Amino acid sequence: MKKSLALLLTLVMCLGLLAGCGGNSDTQTQGEKEPDTSTEEAGPKKVDKLSVYFVPSREPPEIITATEPLKQLLKDEMLNQGYDIGEVEINVGTTYEAVGEALSAGTADVGLIPGGTYVLYDDGCDVILTATRDGLSKDFDDAKDWNDGQPTEASDKQAVSYRALMIAGPSEKGQELVAKVNAGEELTWDDLNSANWSVMGSSSPAGYIYPSLWLQDRYGKGITDLANAVQSDSYASAFARLASGQVDVLLTYADARRDYAERWNTEFGRDGSIWEETGVIGVTAPIYNDTVSVSKSSPIMDADMVAALQNAFINIGNTPEGQEVIAIYSHKGYQKAAASDYDNERAAQKLIQELSAAN
Repeated sequence: MKKSLALLLTLVMCLGLLAGCGGNSDTQTQGEKEPDTSTEEAGPKKVDKLSVYFVPSREPPEIITATEPLKQLLKDEMLNQGYDIGEVEINVGTTYEAVGEALSAGTADVGLIPGGTYVLYDDGCDVILTATRDGLSKDFDDAKDWNDGQPTEASDKQAVSYRALMIAGPSEKGQELVAKVNAGEELTWDDLNSANWSVMGSSSPAGYIYPSLWLQDRYGKGITDLANAVQSDSYASAFARLASGQVDVLLTYADARRDYAERWNTEFGRDGSIWEETGVIGVTAPIYNDTVSVSKSSPIMDADMVAALQNAFINIGNTPEGQEVIAIYSHKGYQKAAASDYDNERAAQKLIQELSAAN
């Protein structure tokens, strides 16, 4: 009887143990399935729309056409970075300031803007990349060294800065200023103030800020002190005015004549080459290159998105297709940037604001 009871108890214990093992086995199986389920659910983060804005340094239709392939390039590269972008929307702001305001408001997610525009609106946007450019065959401090009548060519050396130039045109006053510079004579304030000038918006480094600093350093004056200065809506319209004699001097980036050399003779109707009919009368200090900046107010922008955009733009700049697109701004590629890279630009902006307030 005792033996039978012992055998019965042993059987019950074994059955209980087997049931317990079976339960543990089910629990482990379920535990193993959970990571698999989450892996299946994980995938690219979906973003309905990415809004990219460009400044109007070229004519807007030209920019829109040239940057059309950027839409698919960005979608492809962002997908590689873990973001499924439904639509890439490209816009050209009416002014440089309009793009800065769009970034501040969050209606633009990404802006390709000059350093000056970034600094002016850095309360509302962050710089994430700096553009690199081809260096130039000419990079002189002295204006007359640019005036050999020969084209400025691209070099194979990449540069993170560029110059702003004061370029005088074929008008009588323009040629008078060029002749004086080429003779090694210093221009007086009266020489400059008697000319008609084309300038860009107040946040344009090459078209306003650094030339203002140049004037301040030499004459204690700014652009607002010039008797005859008109704001152009693009460099194309500025060169058209220079070619027609409506203005005697324009402010622009150092390789701008390369961009408009053909149109100088075709669309603008000049007989001589742009290199023969124009001359440099002033050269600014180097200017740090354009930025890719992102909105602080955009609902889709966070640290992960910023890192993805940095990688995407860098990768795009390393491909022939991408370089063809970004060539519209003379960009060659991109490198990661820090806000401190533009501290000199902040100092320039501060001076410009002080000069404007004084006037």
